[in-house]
Amino acid sequence: MINETIAAELGLKLSNVEATVKLIDEGNTIPFIARYRKEVTGGMTDVVLRDLEERLTYLRNLQERKEEVIRLIEEQGKLTDELKEAILSAEMLQRVEDLYKPFKQKRATRASKARERGLEPLALIIKAMNITTGTPKEVAEPFISKDAELIESGKAVGTAEDALAGASDIIAEIIADDPDFNQDLRKITLQKGQIIAEAVDPEESTVYDMYYEYEEALLKIPNHRVLAINRGEKEKKLKVKIKAPIETIHNILKSAVITNEQSIFLDLMHTAVEDAYKRLMAPSIERELRNILTERAEKEALKLFSRNTEKLLLTPPVKGARLIAIDPGFRTGCKVTMLDETGKLLAYTTIYPTEPKKDVQGSKKVLTDLVDKYNANVIAIGNGTASRETELFVSDFINELGRKDLHYTIVNEAGASIYSASKLASEEYPDLDVTTKGAMSIGRRLQDPLAELVKISPKHIGVGQYQHDINQGLLDVALTNVVEDCVNRVGVDLNTASSSLLSYIAGIKSGIAKNIVAYRETNGQFQDRKQLKKVAKLGEKTFKQCAGFMRISDGKNPLDATAVHPESYSVADTMLTRLGIDKREIATGGAQHIDERISQVYGSIKKMAEDLDVGIMTLTDIVSEIKKPARDPREGMPPVVFRNDVLSIEDLKPDMELTGTVRNVVDFGAFVDIGVKNDGLVHISQLSHKYVNHPMDVVSIGDTVKVKVLSIDYDKQKISLTMKV
Repeated sequence: MINETIAAELGLKLSNVEATVKLIDEGNTIPFIARYRKEVTGGMTDVVLRDLEERLTYLRNLQERKEEVIRLIEEQGKLTDELKEAILSAEMLQRVEDLYKPFKQKRATRASKARERGLEPLALIIKAMNITTGTPKEVAEPFISKDAELIESGKAVGTAEDALAGASDIIAEIIADDPDFNQDLRKITLQKGQIIAEAVDPEESTVYDMYYEYEEALLKIPNHRVLAINRGEKEKKLKVKIKAPIETIHNILKSAVITNEQSIFLDLMHTAVEDAYKRLMAPSIERELRNILTERAEKEALKLFSRNTEKLLLTPPVKGARLIAIDPGFRTGCKVTMLDETGKLLAYTTIYPTEPKKDVQGSKKVLTDLVDKYNANVIAIGNGTASRETELFVSDFINELGRKDLHYTIVNEAGASIYSASKLASEEYPDLDVTTKGAMSIGRRLQDPLAELVKISPKHIGVGQYQHDINQGLLDVALTNVVEDCVNRVGVDLNTASSSLLSYIAGIKSGIAKNIVAYRETNGQFQDRKQLKKVAKLGEKTFKQCAGFMRISDGKNPLDATAVHPESYSVADTMLTRLGIDKREIATGGAQHIDERISQVYGSIKKMAEDLDVGIMTLTDIVSEIKKPARDPREGMPPVVFRNDVLSIEDLKPDMELTGTVRNVVDFGAFVDIGVKNDGLVHISQLSHKYVNHPMDVVSIGDTVKVKVLSIDYDKQKISLTMKV
C-alpha cells in the first residue's frame, strides 16, 4: 500500500518504486542507486530518490503510529470495526491523532472531575436534548448529594447549579474530542482565518516594524513572512494570534450538536458549545495551524536553502589561479596568503591599507612583491568586515600596476572563521594562526569551492533565509544530503582528497575517510581501486557503494580514472575489445571515436547492449565515461565574474544598466552583486516581464545577470534593481 501511494504521488511506475524501496532497505546509498542502478529505478535522479526516501519514511512512521493507536484503544476495550477502519484509512498523522484524542489518557480536567462526581449520566441526558418540559434544575436533582463529606472531598456535588456546570464541562469535552469536528474546524479556520501580529512595545522601533499592526489571510501568507513573524515572536518583539471565523464555527458546531430547539437544555447546550470551542478547541487548533504554517514554511525554506547550497557547491573551480587571498580587517589589518594553482600555501603576511593605520603605500609594495615573485593573476577578497574598503584599495592597486592579466573577485567568506577555529583546521595546519587559515580558506573557495566548503557545516555557508529559525535537525539532514549528492556527482581524486571530502562519498563515514588518508600516507598513492579493500574497516559492502565515485588519475587501470563502476569493468573491457579500441586511449583524453565504432560494429547502442547483456542506461553511461573520462558536471555552470575596478553606491544612478552575479535567492527575490559594498535586491516582481511563481524558476546562485538600477536609498545603503531590461 505504501509503495502504491508513493508511485501515485510522485508519478512513478509501481515496479520501479518497489525495486527502489528494496535497494534502500538493503542499505544502498542514494548516490549509488542514482548513478549505478538506473535500470532498477527507471533513471530516477538523486533529487527524486531523496523525495521517495522522505515519503517512504513518513508513510512507514504513519503506519507504525496507526498500529500503536489501534493497540492502545483495543487495550481499553473500546475499538470498533468502524473506528479501526477510520484509523487505517487515515492519510495524515494529524487525522490519526484526532481519532485517538477521545481515548487518550488525559491529566485531570474539569470534565474528568465531573465524571468522578457521577455527572456523566446527567451530561448524556442533557446532550440528548429529548426533554421538553420542566426545568434543567429539576432534571439535575437526582444527581445532588446530601453527604457533606463526599461534597467536601470532591466526589459529589451539593447543588443543581454545580451538577449542571459539571455536566456542561463533560459535554464540552465530548464536543472538543470529536475527530470530525476538529478536522472541520481546522479546515474552516485555515480557509477563512487571519494571522494577526502586533508589537509588544509599539514605541520601540525594530526590524519587525512592518508587523506591528499586521493582518493577513492564513491561506495567503507567504513562507518567508511566517518565519519572520515567528522570529519576532521568539524575540518577544511581536504578539501573534490567529483570528478565526468564530460565528461560522459556532454555527457549524451548533447545527451538529443541537438536535431539538424545543429542549429545556437549549441555552445550556449553546453555552457548552461556545465553551468547548473557546476553552478547549481554539487553543489547540491555533497551535496546530501555527505548526502547519511553520512546517510548510520550513519545508520550503529547506528546499530553497538546499538548492542554493547545491548551486554554490557546484560553482566551477577557477583553474590555473595563482592567487592572493585577502581576509579584510581594520585594526588588526588584512591577512594575506599566497596560494599556488593547487592551493598550496606559498607565503603569508599582514597588510594595513585601511583605517586606523592606512598604510596604503606599504600595502601596495607587499602585494607588488607577491605578484612579481609568484606571478599572481587573481586576488580574492573576503566579503566580511572592511571588504568594501579593501576592495577600493585592491582596485586602485591593480589599475596602478597596469597588469591586464590581474583581476579580483569578492568571495563569500561565510563560515570561514568557523572553519579556521575548528579542530579540523588545527589538524590540517597546526603551525598557522587562525586568521591565516581563514584567508587560505577564502582563496581555496575560489580554486575549488566544493573541496573547501565541505569542511564547513552547510548551514554556516549562508545562502538561505531564516536558517537559524527552522528545525536544525531537519536542516542538517537536508543540507548533508545536498553536499553528499554534489560530492558524488563530481567525484573525488582518491590520491588528493581530504578526509572531509571523502567523508561525503557514498558509504564512507568519517572514521573510514580518515583511514583512507592514513593508508595513503603510509603506503603511498593508490594505484588501483581494489586497494581500497585494504583500508581498515572498508569492507566489500562499503567498497561497492563508494568505488565508482573515487578516481585515480594515473593508475594501473585507465577505467579507474572514470566513473565506470568496478562491477562493470568486464562489460567495458569486452566492449572495447569488440570495438577494437585500446583501453589506454582513455588515459590520454578519452576514446572520442567510440560512437563511430559502435555505429560501424553494432549499428546502435541498443544492439550492443543486447550483445553484452547489459542495460541500455548503464551502457550509455559507460560509453559516455570512456569518451570523456570523469566529466566534471560543474563545467556547465556560470563562471566566476572577475573585476579590475569598483563602483561606489554614490556612483549609481536610476536606470543605470549593469552586469552582476546572483549571490543569494530567497522567496521574495534575488540579491545581486553589482560591484558595490551591498548587494542589490531584485524583487520577485522585477525578475521578469512574465509572472514568476518563485525566484528559483528564473535565477540561481552564481548566475550572471543584466540588471538596471530602480532606486537607491543612500541612508539605508539599499539598492533596488530590476531584470526587466
